[in-house]
Amino acid sequence: MEPSIITVLNDQANHELLSAHCYEAMAYWCQSRDYTGFAKFFFAQAAEEREHGARFFKHLLDRGVQPKVGSIEAPRGEFTSLNELACYAQKLEQQNSSNIRQCYSLALEAKDFDSQPMLMWFIGEQVEEEAWAAKMITLVARAECAGSIYALDRHIVKEFEDG
Repeated sequence: MEPSIITVLNDQANHELLSAHCYEAMAYWCQSRDYTGFAKFFFAQAAEEREHGARFFKHLLDRGVQPKVGSIEAPRGEFTSLNELACYAQKLEQQNSSNIRQCYSLALEAKDFDSQPMLMWFIGEQVEEEAWAAKMITLVARAECAGSIYALDRHIVKEFEDG
């Protein structure tokens, strides 16, 4: 593998772990405000992001490269509202999408045919991730009163189960 590909794939694996860390902090923020449905959703997102990081690391291992797990900065843990939190989640997913597209572009340039299928899977995955983030912002914005937010919190996990 070309060193440039190794670097971007390893960096993206670590970025996935950072995203997991961020989602876990968001889940705890939600829990502390009794948004248990949102907390459950974000804990699940954290687990998914850890799996994504592991997938990048495994790809490197399968190709004979020792992955480098980096340090993770402290995630943002304070938000003024559920809307601000949802917007932050969207920014996380948009950054992930941008990073993965950069990895894919580099893999194309380097003719790293072995990395391209994995990265295409992630590109498809990011379409779904950005879709739920945009939908969450819309749903939170529509829930203008406490009763609506309570109902949304109770059903948020189900809202995203079916795609």
